[in-house]
Amino acid sequence: MEHFSTIFLDFITTWGYLAIGILMALENACIPIPSELILGFAGFLVFDERIGFGGAVAAGIIGGMAGSIITYYIGDWGGRPFVHKYGKYFFMKKSHVDLAQNWFDKYGVKAVFFSRLLPVVRTFISLPAGFAKVNIKKFVIFTFLGSTPWTILIVYIGMVLGKNWRRLLAAGHDFTLITIAAFCLFLAYYFWRRQKRR
Repeated sequence: MEHFSTIFLDFITTWGYLAIGILMALENACIPIPSELILGFAGFLVFDERIGFGGAVAAGIIGGMAGSIITYYIGDWGGRPFVHKYGKYFFMKKSHVDLAQNWFDKYGVKAVFFSRLLPVVRTFISLPAGFAKVNIKKFVIFTFLGSTPWTILIVYIGMVLGKNWRRLLAAGHDFTLITIAAFCLFLAYYFWRRQKRR
């Protein structure tokens, strides 16, 4: 993975927004490329003034949406039998697909939104949504709403960390859990303030 990481970083350095979009599309199409690597490095490039913050976020969102929609249609067209038979050729582990399926079975289409903040599940949640043939408009809306804050946050943290952006990778799942907690606290504070104003 370290070897491939170097290739990915060189790709982003050379092609900028296009590379960010392509890699995020692959990540959301179940290819195991950590979004922290892609977006964290994009944040560093923003810090280094080689790309713009808005452009990096837009490229990440567009790429992620494209990959999610492709994966949705793979699930819709081929179903679980197709994924179990051919998924291994595309780095789709059965255990990961089952994990995403469990989330979807428990929370329904809402899982498409919340799972974007969770490791592993966020990459594979599009498959069970496709299996269930969720309304594509709802899927796109929930995917957008879930992917946008995550993309903005990771690019921003990468920008703040600057040359230390690799801490995002070292933190791993612990960082994800902290992110979820912070996001939930933010939502709770927002709704509390809104209720108080009323």
